Amino acid sequence: MSTSEVVIYSGNRCAYCNAAKRLLDSKNVSYTEINVDEDPARREEMMRRTQRQTVPQIFIGEQHVGGFDDLSELNQSGGLDELLAS
Repeated sequence: MSTSEVVIYSGNRCAYCNAAKRLLDSKNVSYTEINVDEDPARREEMMRRTQRQTVPQIFIGEQHVGGFDDLSELNQSGGLDELLAS
């Protein structure tokens, strides 16, 4: 389904990260997961890109979606499928 690259910055033992991945999995969306707990340089990269310190942080293409709540809201409004297809 997805034509846009999806990237999720995640952390160990992060319930919201797991929820975001389950939502993406339910839509058969492939994604690249970057675990910031295992690579501090990637955490710095995430913070530069998002101006946020918490995980998950989700990108679809070049668009920063935000965290799980943002992803879920986008899904409920129907905007997630549109963004994934773009």
